[in-house]
Amino acid sequence: MSSYHEEQEQIENVKAWWKQYGNYVIWTLVVIMLAYGGWNLWRYYERKQAVEAGVLYGELESAVDAKDKTKVARIASDMESKFSGTPYAQMTALLAARTLADAGDAAGAKAQLQWAVSNARDDEYKQLAKLRLAGVLLDEKAYDEALKLLDNPPASYAGVFADRRGDVLVAQSKVADAKTAYKLALDKLDKQDSGMRQFVQFKLDALGA
Repeated sequence: MSSYHEEQEQIENVKAWWKQYGNYVIWTLVVIMLAYGGWNLWRYYERKQAVEAGVLYGELESAVDAKDKTKVARIASDMESKFSGTPYAQMTALLAARTLADAGDAAGAKAQLQWAVSNARDDEYKQLAKLRLAGVLLDEKAYDEALKLLDNPPASYAGVFADRRGDVLVAQSKVADAKTAYKLALDKLDKQDSGMRQFVQFKLDALGA
């Protein structure tokens, strides 16, 4: 009988516990299941986006090879509006900018680079976009904007940013400041990059350093 009473007591304890915590347990399980389902759905969406963006990037490469400026601009616009969260978007912006610049569309190239500066998720693409956009601003004689864009680069880009900064300062006839920038570029550039270093040295020598 004692065993029977113990079982009954255990059953009553379980019933009491379930009455007190049952709803909490059920809702916890529901939340977990919804979160798991939502995560899987998001992963599926990301994979689908990546595949579709990859296909569109392939079309961009074909348009670039064909020198179809209009198609390049359209694909770039589609990529940025539909697949901005994928790595292909930042790749597209830089490739489209170069293609549009080669085709003489400076405004289109500038727009693509500005998009990459503001939206690129990979810092390497963002810094490359800044460097190239500074070159566009230099051509437009928007010197202050270019210099602002070149401020505080990461260490890995300090050399090339200093070189571009020197170019802007030369255009402003600030020779002393340009020399300082070129010297910094030589100090920061990879010692193995002999071609770039020689080019910077040539610009420095031309200033009478």
